[in-house]
Amino acid sequence: MQGGNGGNGSASFRREKFIPRGGPNGGDGGRGGSVWAVGDENINTLIDYRYTKKFVAPSGEHGMGSDCYGKAGKDIVLRMPVGTVITDAESGEVIADLSSNGSRALVAAGGKGGLGNLHFKSPTNRAPRQFTLGEPGQRRTLNLELKVLADVGLLGYPNAGKSTFITAVSNARPKIADYPFTTMSPHLGVVRIEHENSFVIADIPGLIEGAAEGAGLGHEFLRHLERTKLLLHVIDAAPFDETDPVEKAHALVRELGKYSDTLMEKPRWIVINKMDLVPEEKRPELLSRLREALDPEGTRPFFAISAATREGTQEVVRAIAQFLDELRREERRQKEAEADRRFVSEEGAAEGTDDASGNEAA
Repeated sequence: MQGGNGGNGSASFRREKFIPRGGPNGGDGGRGGSVWAVGDENINTLIDYRYTKKFVAPSGEHGMGSDCYGKAGKDIVLRMPVGTVITDAESGEVIADLSSNGSRALVAAGGKGGLGNLHFKSPTNRAPRQFTLGEPGQRRTLNLELKVLADVGLLGYPNAGKSTFITAVSNARPKIADYPFTTMSPHLGVVRIEHENSFVIADIPGLIEGAAEGAGLGHEFLRHLERTKLLLHVIDAAPFDETDPVEKAHALVRELGKYSDTLMEKPRWIVINKMDLVPEEKRPELLSRLREALDPEGTRPFFAISAATREGTQEVVRAIAQFLDELRREERRQKEAEADRRFVSEEGAAEGTDDASGNEAA
């Protein structure tokens, strides 16, 4: 990305009949165009930026005589999907996070225009020949990353039944098969409870041990969970390789902790899936052992479901909707309280100013 260069200032003098020494009249150069990024909810991918990688805004025009200022360069507006994170490739600094529709960020500033000799006139220098050059536009190499924007993220090892779950409760249709690593990229599904009550759920590809160190596609998948408000830890009650569900669940939690403390602090509910594959007489013992091992204090919501038969899935969905509704109400209360505090603070500052003015007058 590159902002446009500023136009140069002009060194010019007024020359007319009967006015041989009319004085300086050089105009300023125009500013260069800037490059802006804007979040657009109608765009879903960054595919356009895979093929077009260079964007240069127009430069400003040079100043001219007769006090003519150069025309400013036109800005470039790049529309990107909501959820795009823009970072500087060299420093790693996060420049912008387009987390909402219409959010706008300056990614490459245009250069300022130069000054014409009109600005350098003084009583001792009535015919200045000084002028300044326009500044170069800002030049940056950027990385664009689209993070999934979802309320709920499904977390689990490959073949835990996450794709089947999201199919059962939403309009998403991910590829489903009875072998690991079916899902190779995140899928989003909208779960609608009522006409105006819905939430977005993300099917994150299954993790493997060592994901926190980047094994498999660990880093690429784990970072999609950072924006979610709630994690559903989906556990396979009947693994095809007959491994212990408890040990696999503990291993996944360890991977979360290695990758990010923030993810560990997120609300995480436990969903035991594929209960239809567990014999009826063994279910109580299995659930008791899982609950005791994974949630000994009993602080996490705990569900036993079968996504394939949709048994218990609606109970999970209704609990999520209630949780998110309470979370949104709390966020609204906090915003209102913050607005009230800001209003009181501004009122107090205004009264202090009035008092000070009154004292001065007195």
